[in-house]
Amino acid sequence: MIISAFTLALALAALLLEGFFSYPPKVYAAIGHPVGWIGALIKLLDDKLNASGATPDAKRNGGIATIAIIVVVTGAVAYFFSDWAGHGIIGFVLLAAVASSLVAQRSLYDHVEEVARALQLEGLPAAREKVGKLVGRDTAELDEAGVARAAIESLAENFSDGVVAPTFYTVLFGVFGGAIYKAVNTADSMIGHKNEKYRVFGEATAKLDDLLNLPASRISAVWLAIAAALTPGADWRGAKDAVLRDASRHRSPNAGWPEAAVAGALGYKLAGPRVYNGETIEDATMGNGRSELNFADVKRALTLYRKACFVQIGVLAALLLLVIW
Repeated sequence: MIISAFTLALALAALLLEGFFSYPPKVYAAIGHPVGWIGALIKLLDDKLNASGATPDAKRNGGIATIAIIVVVTGAVAYFFSDWAGHGIIGFVLLAAVASSLVAQRSLYDHVEEVARALQLEGLPAAREKVGKLVGRDTAELDEAGVARAAIESLAENFSDGVVAPTFYTVLFGVFGGAIYKAVNTADSMIGHKNEKYRVFGEATAKLDDLLNLPASRISAVWLAIAAALTPGADWRGAKDAVLRDASRHRSPNAGWPEAAVAGALGYKLAGPRVYNGETIEDATMGNGRSELNFADVKRALTLYRKACFVQIGVLAALLLLVIW
């Protein structure tokens, strides 16, 4: 596949727009957010096709139909919007604005920084509440170190699926690719859970999301390792070693890559056993450093994350110059 200058420029512009402006509150108040539109469709299909008394086969078929409808509807809207916008300057700006809504570069930083600030200034209950908006695990009993680790793990995983992955598919297929990826990822966050309600219904969605995130998770580890080489006090060799040693042992086929990279780069120990809905889920640890972390360690992770975002922007800019020349 030949990567076009147009889609490279589109992805680069989207990252810069989101980095500078995030998603404007006035736009959100007026029309909502594309993820919210997708989420409303997912909820409608969930309510219609995931009946509590249905047989496992009916639930599985309903789940397959749900993700198929979501992909087709999102893809069709993105395709016709891209065709309508065209490739002129105005069309490019419109497409870049839409593509910027598909990445969570600045918003992720802001949400994790809120956890660090709460740990530092507001106390543990406030920090638990804020980190609870980022993670699916139980947070009520987390101590300071547990909150810090949860925030850093969320930062690492969401760098992959909230920043690198939508950028990757936008580079390959424009807004069409970025929108379809975002739809699948949003569906996974809503119905891809391994609990009684969604274990069967969300199985197809979870598997598709894992598949789509395979390349981005590996790329994100590379960006983080390069960022570590550019960050005082971080260790790119530690990131590399942790990824090679630990990433494949994570219960997720993707989350271990960025989590191990962050852990190895900063000398942390992440992941391990966690509690979801009162049930302890065993998982391998990422990294072999300190596990007793605090707000300062979250801020170090944010610095590394920011450098990794700049690395991605720099690589896209370099690729664009190469394609143009």
